[in-house]
Amino acid sequence: MFKFVMVKVAGAALTLYLAATIAFVLSRTSGNPVHQILGDHATDDQIAALRERLGLDASLPVQYFSFLGDLITGDFGTSLRYGQENLTLIGSRLGASILLAALALALGAFVGFILGIVAALHENGWIDRLSMGLALLGQSVPAFWLGMMLVVLFSIKASILPAGEFSGPSSLILPVVTLSTLPMAKVARLARSSMVEILEEPFVEAARARGFSGRRVLFAHVVRSSLTPVVTLTGIQAGALLSGAVTVEYVFAWPGLGSLAVQAVGFRDFPLVQALVVFGACAFVIINLSVDLINGAIDPRLRETV
Repeated sequence: MFKFVMVKVAGAALTLYLAATIAFVLSRTSGNPVHQILGDHATDDQIAALRERLGLDASLPVQYFSFLGDLITGDFGTSLRYGQENLTLIGSRLGASILLAALALALGAFVGFILGIVAALHENGWIDRLSMGLALLGQSVPAFWLGMMLVVLFSIKASILPAGEFSGPSSLILPVVTLSTLPMAKVARLARSSMVEILEEPFVEAARARGFSGRRVLFAHVVRSSLTPVVTLTGIQAGALLSGAVTVEYVFAWPGLGSLAVQAVGFRDFPLVQALVVFGACAFVIINLSVDLINGAIDPRLRETV
């Protein structure tokens, strides 16, 4: 178990290092924040002074190692636009993003798992085709387009739900439904394939032969055995939703990390962009590392593959 944990932790550390490096490179190639801040009429002295204050006058290797050193000490820098520490800004928006991602993941995983079970129990029938058709549709429709269509239907045409921002529990419905479609589709397809495979296993036939009821065989053996890949996928989706719900938050003007990221990119606030990328990578890696360790503790066979 110790070797399994060390391998997973080392992989997580390598992923974080690569994410931080990519964030640094992209932020330095996305434009000059000095001109964005000072405008086109700034003097050479003003430009030089601001470059020195931001540390942009140093060579790229010096900037890179200084950036990594700050991250190791927990210093995510200061926003150019807001003049606040990036961790403070992220913390002020994190709660809204967690709420949206958690509700969307819960809804998507629940509906997707039910669709997968129903499809597997009616394999190759019209219910199976309908369930997988809905899953395919949910996986294919762009989230930003679905969000705008829901706003048109339920906010503009029907006027029964708010179109954006947070004004109460009802304002959660449209963004949660929009964000839940992709995890719902992926969980449904995985749950179906997993259950179809398990239904053909000898231990299921043996349970039936011993006289166990169909419901007991389904929930005590089939559903339980199909949970491991579904839990793994749900963990992956949790990290993806928390760090990647930019378009949905932007469409619904949701006060979370996604809208903050859009504002940071538009202003070329490279310290904030770097901090958001690294923070998103940390959330993704920590969630997936937790899922791997839980699955390794539950299933000893996974530890033998390391």
